[in-house]
Amino acid sequence: MFQTTLYSGDKVKDYELLIKQLDALSEGENDETAILSNASALLNQFLTEVNWVGFYVWKDDELVLGPFQGLPACIRIGFGKGVCGTAVKERTTQRVADVHKFPGHIACDGATQSEIVVPIIVNDQVYGVLDIDSPNPDRFSETDQLYLEKFVSVLVKHLTY
Repeated sequence: MFQTTLYSGDKVKDYELLIKQLDALSEGENDETAILSNASALLNQFLTEVNWVGFYVWKDDELVLGPFQGLPACIRIGFGKGVCGTAVKERTTQRVADVHKFPGHIACDGATQSEIVVPIIVNDQVYGVLDIDSPNPDRFSETDQLYLEKFVSVLVKHLTY
């Protein structure tokens, strides 16, 4: 599941290494675009079987496209719309095994079959979301969810520099 050239193949240990890399790369940096850009690049390098990894940032009551890796994407997503807007509305991670069964799914890339969206909350306010898409059905496990939420918690530490 992981790139064997960079990681051990032990999913938990590899996620822990990824999180340490994010922490080290972001240490002392206060430019949020730079932090989010490196975070999306790290995830894109680390995760296999994904076709889009990136961020949407909450601005003027909607999600606006931020740094990402992948094909061009929807620029704005409304509150409660699609998987990303639902993650913001409910303030919970959305792990979707089949996006075609998700009511109101927004299809930016027709190849996407599954998706995980982790809300980013800074000082009890919505900052945005981490959005990851896969061309494979049911790509994201409970372990992925747990460690992507940990990844976001480390990211938040650096976004509140």
